[in-house]
Amino acid sequence: MQTKTLKIGTRGSALALVQARETRERLVKAHGLREEDIEIVVISTSGDRIQDRPLSEVGGKGLFTLEIEEQLSDGRIDLAVHSTKDMPTFLPEGLHLSVFLEREDPRDAFIGRNVKTLLELPHGAVVGSSSLRRQALILRARPDFKVVNFRGNVDTRLRKLADGEVDATFLAYAGLRRLGLGDAATELMDVKTFPPAPGQGAITLETRIGDDRIDTLIAPLDHFETSTALACERAFLGTLDGSCRTPISGLATVSDGMVRFHGMILLPDGTEAHEVTGEGPVADAAGIGHDAAQRVRAKAGAHFFTDWL
Repeated sequence: MQTKTLKIGTRGSALALVQARETRERLVKAHGLREEDIEIVVISTSGDRIQDRPLSEVGGKGLFTLEIEEQLSDGRIDLAVHSTKDMPTFLPEGLHLSVFLEREDPRDAFIGRNVKTLLELPHGAVVGSSSLRRQALILRARPDFKVVNFRGNVDTRLRKLADGEVDATFLAYAGLRRLGLGDAATELMDVKTFPPAPGQGAITLETRIGDDRIDTLIAPLDHFETSTALACERAFLGTLDGSCRTPISGLATVSDGMVRFHGMILLPDGTEAHEVTGEGPVADAAGIGHDAAQRVRAKAGAHFFTDWL
């Protein structure tokens, strides 16, 4: 089955390492491997090094994957482990997202310093977030807030919050749970009124197209419902050409052979938003996302996307 050390590439944050270790544990269990048969290779990315500017100003989501994908493409690593929501819709030639692990809770977690919920914050409160989607949703709910860019890994942002740099912040609840910090959340946001980013809560494995040895090895880790939901969400995102410069929400759920999707697009200041839903058989998951994107694009009108850029 395995004759040489398998190399998994990952970012070096605490959350990224937890996700890489989970992948390793699943591979060990699936194939009866030894832990030492699988090496976790930490790769520094531009997104981790650039902390003083919003991602939308310096290249978007790809800054968290560029250096990892370079090493995957040239064979220095065998596969890469990513948070799906960090993945651009268009990947480098020769690479694909081949497996999605079972999704964690996709909701956003509100973390207040002195209050429990978003609506309890006082007028003019300062809320920190580096996500344009979250910024737009925050301002949609409370236009009086001051929203500031808030970069850094989970521990850094929680420390900045405790130090009083902001009154509140948002993090993915899945990440908090994976780090054993779920109790830090003071409110879990409803997915209908505060919908998550496409892919939020899901770990994906990226491999080289045509590398049958690796794809066969990791195939048992794929979770059908998660893969199906993500096919829908990423089709929605891709059709809208979504990036870190565009506030887009989308969540698909899978049950009884059906995909049910809810998406939202917003102006960055939260003053205008358009929602869309879709439903259909699991075999048409990507088509459901693509159709929903076309319908919400038509609903919003050309002016909406001019203002978006």
